[in-house]
Amino acid sequence: MLIGLTGKYCSGKNYVAALLERRGFPVLDIDKQGHIAIENKKTEILTHFGKDLQNQDGSINRRLLGEKVFGKEDALSALEAIVHPEANRLALEWIAAQNGKPCVINAALLHKFVLFGKLDCIILVSAPWLVRLIRAKQRDKLPWTALLKRFSSQRHFNTQYMAKNADIFKVGNSGIGKPGLERRIDAILSRIHCGAKTEK
Repeated sequence: MLIGLTGKYCSGKNYVAALLERRGFPVLDIDKQGHIAIENKKTEILTHFGKDLQNQDGSINRRLLGEKVFGKEDALSALEAIVHPEANRLALEWIAAQNGKPCVINAALLHKFVLFGKLDCIILVSAPWLVRLIRAKQRDKLPWTALLKRFSSQRHFNTQYMAKNADIFKVGNSGIGKPGLERRIDAILSRIHCGAKTEK
C-alpha cells in the first residue's frame, strides 16, 4: 500500500510524517530525495543553468537554483526534465526495498510523483493561512514579499488532488491540540486498514 502525504507550504506535513514514522511506517521524503537527485545530476544542472550555482564545496546552491527557476515556466520545466527521472529512479528503488510493506510518500508536489496514479490514499495536511505565514517567516526567514509569492503560487494546490481516484483524508494542523491531531491520524490509519503501532 502506498499512502501519499502532502500539504501547502508550512502546513505541517513533515510533523505528520514524523507521527507516521513513529507508528512504524517507512516514510520517503521526496524533497530530500530530490536533493540527492540534484547532486547526482550536478554536471547537467551546471551546464544548463550556470557555474555560479556551485558552492565552494562543489555542491549545488539549491536556494540560488530555486531563484533561477521560480515563476519561470521554461526554466522550471528544463530543471524537472533533468532531475525528475533521477528522483523517480531513486524513489522506485526505495519502494522496492520496503518489500511490500505499507509506506508513505511525503511530497510537496505529490501530483508529480512517478506513481501518483497508484496511490491508495492521500493525506492532505492543512493549516490556516495566517498560521502558515507565521511558521514560514520563523522557519525560512525570507522577506514578506518572497513568502507571499510562494503562497500565491499554491492558490490552486488542492484542485490537483480532488480529481484523483483515491481516498483523500484532510487533516487540519493549526498548531494547537496535538493529541487531537494524533487521534485524527490514527482514525485515518484505521479506516485504510493500516492499524497504527504503539509508539515507543
